[in-house]
Order: sequence, then C-alpha cells, then structure tokens
Amino acid sequence: MSTSVHEFGTLTALSGVVALVYALLHVFRQVKIKALGNLPPGPTGLPIVGSLPFLSHYPEITLHKWAKKFGPLYSMWLGNQLFVVVSDPQVVKDLVITNGAVFSSRKEMYMKSGIIFVRRGITATPYDDTWRKHRRLAAQFLSNKAVGNYVSGLELEVREMLKNLYTKGSAGAVPINPQPHAGRTSLNNILTIAFGTRTDTIDHPLVGHWLKHSREFMNCTGPVSNWVDFVPLLRNFPNATMINRGKRLHQGLVDTCSGLINDIDRRMKAGEEVPDCMAKFLLSLKEQEQLDDLDIVFICCAFMIGGVETTAAIKQWFAAHIPAFPLMQARAQMELDRVVGRDRLPLPEDEKNLPYVRAIIKEIERVHNPFWLGTPHLSTEDFNYRGHVIPKNTVVIINAYSMHMDPQRHPEPEKFNPDRYVNDHYSNTESANLADPYQRDHWMFGAGRRICPGIPLAEQEIFLAVAGLLWAFNMQQLPEEPIDLTEYDGLSGRSPVPFRIKMTPRHAKVPEVLGLTTKA
Repeated sequence: MSTSVHEFGTLTALSGVVALVYALLHVFRQVKIKALGNLPPGPTGLPIVGSLPFLSHYPEITLHKWAKKFGPLYSMWLGNQLFVVVSDPQVVKDLVITNGAVFSSRKEMYMKSGIIFVRRGITATPYDDTWRKHRRLAAQFLSNKAVGNYVSGLELEVREMLKNLYTKGSAGAVPINPQPHAGRTSLNNILTIAFGTRTDTIDHPLVGHWLKHSREFMNCTGPVSNWVDFVPLLRNFPNATMINRGKRLHQGLVDTCSGLINDIDRRMKAGEEVPDCMAKFLLSLKEQEQLDDLDIVFICCAFMIGGVETTAAIKQWFAAHIPAFPLMQARAQMELDRVVGRDRLPLPEDEKNLPYVRAIIKEIERVHNPFWLGTPHLSTEDFNYRGHVIPKNTVVIINAYSMHMDPQRHPEPEKFNPDRYVNDHYSNTESANLADPYQRDHWMFGAGRRICPGIPLAEQEIFLAVAGLLWAFNMQQLPEEPIDLTEYDGLSGRSPVPFRIKMTPRHAKVPEVLGLTTKA
C-alpha cells in the first residue's frame, strides 16, 4: 500500500511539474506575441509545438476552416516559427507581388535546406546572390525559346507513353494503372533537358529509383511534413527517424545525379559528342561561375524534382478523374476529332483551337493542385498591412486551397466543372500576370519573384499528354474498383492513390498512328 501511495505521489509531482512547464511556456509565448506587435489573428496553438498537431493530415482543410474563422490573413505558430497564411488573391498580390522585395525570400528549413540540399537548390535558398546566380543559370533552360526546342522531345515521350499504355493494357482488354507511365514521361522530359539522356522502358531501374527519391523528398520537406523544422529540441537526437531519412535522401540524390554528371564530364574531356543539356552547360561554366560539385548536383536535382512531381501528378489526377465523367470525355474527344482528326496526334499549335481540352486541364489543376501549400515565402523586414504587423522572418504561406475553393470566384467549387474555364484563353503565365488577381486561373505555380520558372514547359507537357490520352483512349472506371478522388499519396507533391482503369482505343487508326502497325 505504501509503495502505491509513493508512486501516486511521484506521478502527481511529475504531473505538476509538466503542467507548470507548459504554463510557463504559454506565458512566454504570449509575452513574445505581445512584443511582436499587432499580429494578424489566428489559432492559439499549444506550448512548444504550436498548431502542428492540427495539421498532420489534410492540412489544407484545417487551414481553410481557419481562413473562414479568422479571415484572409491570419497567423499561427508551428513550433518556434511564426507563420502568416494568405487566403485571398488581392492579399497575395499586395504582399508577394507588389512588395516582392520584402516577401521573396525563403526560410532555410532544417530538413530541406540544411540536410538534403545543404544550402543549395533553387527552391530552398534565401533571396540572395547565390539564389540569383542559380536561378539565372537554370532559367536559360526554361525560357519560351528554350521550350520551343524541346517540343519534339515532348511529342516523342507522349507517343511512347500512349504506345506503352496500349501495349500493357492489351488494347483495352486488361485494366492498367497509368500512373507509372505518366511518371516516366515526366522523368524522361526532365532527364533529357538536365542530362541529355532518357530511359528506354518503364522497367528501367532509373524510373523507379528516381520516382522513389522524388516522392521521399516531398514527404520529408512539405511545409508541415515534419516537426524537426520547427521544434529544434528534436534535432538533438542524432538517430531520429526523420533526420536519418533526410541524410539518406541527400546521399541518394548526390549519388544519382553525380553519376550522370560525372559521365557527362568524362565524355566532354574525352572529346566525345555530348548532347546539349543543363549539366553540360554548368560544367562548362564551373570555374567562370565559381560553382562547386554540389552546386551543380543540386541545381540539377531541384530542377528534376520540381519538373517531375508537378507534371506527373496532374497527368495522374486527370487519368483518375476523367473516367467518372464520360460526357465530358466525349465532348473533349468530339473537339479533338473536329480540330485534329484521327490521322495524327495533337500538336502544340492545336491548343488554341481546343478550348474544352484546355478547360479540363485548368479544372484538374484547380481541384487537384499537387501543392496546396506551395513553397512558403519569408519576410525580410517588418511590414505593416491592414492594421496588422507581419514581423521580419515570418514564413508566409499562399493558401491555394482556399482560393481554389472560393465560391465567389468558383461557384459550387467542390464540383468538377471545366466550363468554368472554357472562355479562358490565357496561358498559365499570362494568367499569372493579369492585373486583377481574382481573374487568375489558379495558383498551382506560386506567385511573385519565386513563381515557378518552368511554367511554359509544364503547360506544354501537360497539354500534349492530356490531349494525347483523350485522342487515343476511352478511359473507363472498373465498377469493382472505384477510384478514391479524396485520398492522396504523398504529403506534398500529391498524386492519386494507386488505381486501375480500362483504356480502350477509340478507333482503328490509334495503333497505326502510334506506329504499332504498318499501313496496308
């Protein structure tokens, strides 16, 4: 009995200590908040961890709920870091675009910047001279002129994807998961640009290897993917699972990209013909631009990860979503038959004459943005806005989900309705530059000075793939295998959970145009 009483007393004392520590931390947090000034309103959060526990799954739903409660500009704490969440297009324009000099930096996240990219990588670094140099070098491969040089390669990869889907699906007789084929198409496009090479089959080891690395990167580095970024105490445990994952991923990316880069370097030094590509370009400027080996590795790595995840995810969401809407599918196919015909695949110049196909793509990007929270910005000085202060070193999240689900801009936003965009003739780049931010098509590519530089390439690639899929196949759900459009795979860079559909060739010309049969 005395032992039990002693244990009870000990537990009571420990509970009291824990309660006291939490109370003190809460007081300290309130003192800090008061010292910062009139912050935008927002959820209180918990001591030490702030609002992190409420953002572990479907964080966009929670942020959307808070936007309705606290307004289009609210603040929250994630661990020791103050965040401001922006959920209105005009506020995004006022802060990130009009005042880009203040809101164009990045917080150097412990996992992404410190461990994986070792303070390199265009998407991870602050708005400084290193970032400007890396962005300048990479941008030469993403200009409209450069994208024009990639069109034949994009068309090749779409044709290869369609041929593989036709063959692997036994001309519609066997259900197939189109996801790895969409992933390989995106991977080959970026491999060609970055390293002048491509994989020859879906079974090539690099396909699974790179797509696994890319997804692991997204799962480790999303804005709310881990607590290590915002609770420094967790970094004192060297065997922590997340830290070890980051170290393994860093080494995996270095090994993969270094192998490709070293092979190009060897061939160049041997006087061999090497296709023009980013790695070749960076190697030729290594001394002039004062680049070290890791600079080159992670400029290429960041380009690869960003270029593969976004386009692959949109193509996968399209293939998952469109089978549920056979009338929309038929309408798009009628448009393709009228504009393109059945004797060839769609070409880039057809896009302007295919408004409904374009509308389907934009609606997929609105409903299934792979990056609901994007890559957060960082304020570099105190900023007063609408009576509130946004302190220096505040992380700013562009809440694309709330803007995409705004019933004022998109009536019945939960419904999939391509007609919203059927009269929208702007490209994604043109739309991002509209004077009225409420007229922008979507916010998938970010905003301001850190907007994705690869928009023209991504838009071209997605159009050719989606138009090609609609031209070639009737895509049908399997009654016994319903597709879950609400669940997703990945914490960031989200794609659908694995699914299978029937992909039946639409007409007899399909195998002939794809080069699978010879003309009679």
